[in-house]
Amino acid sequence: MKTKSLILILALLLTLSACGKQPETSAATENVTGHVDVDLTALSSTMVYSEVYNMLTVPENYVGKTIKMTGGYSAFLDESTGAVYRVCMIADATACCAQGMEFVLKDGMAYPEMEADITVVGTFQLYDENGTTYCHLVNAEIV
Repeated sequence: MKTKSLILILALLLTLSACGKQPETSAATENVTGHVDVDLTALSSTMVYSEVYNMLTVPENYVGKTIKMTGGYSAFLDESTGAVYRVCMIADATACCAQGMEFVLKDGMAYPEMEADITVVGTFQLYDENGTTYCHLVNAEIV
């Protein structure tokens, strides 16, 4: 039984290590060349959900990287501050759970209709608000 568990763990580790690390570039170069560091649109729904979870739990690994994702558009109003938070909601493989990644479009770009299916590309950044650190995509575009 231990051998079978060890083989399964090794197979999982080999699968995960095959992803590799992509080269880092500046945000300006990424936007001009169309380079994307993390393309969530190319992953299965299970892997997308896992990668977004990873972004939210260890965000420092993604700062400055260009992220591309597809999901449903939602916006939330914080009534106490009047701030509107706009997110790309990504469902898991069974569509029972979802995680949202906040984004801010480039100046002059219009936000879509609520619940529209969108693909967003932007640069991952952290920001502090009321003593809490959050992450979002900045200079984002809907493609």
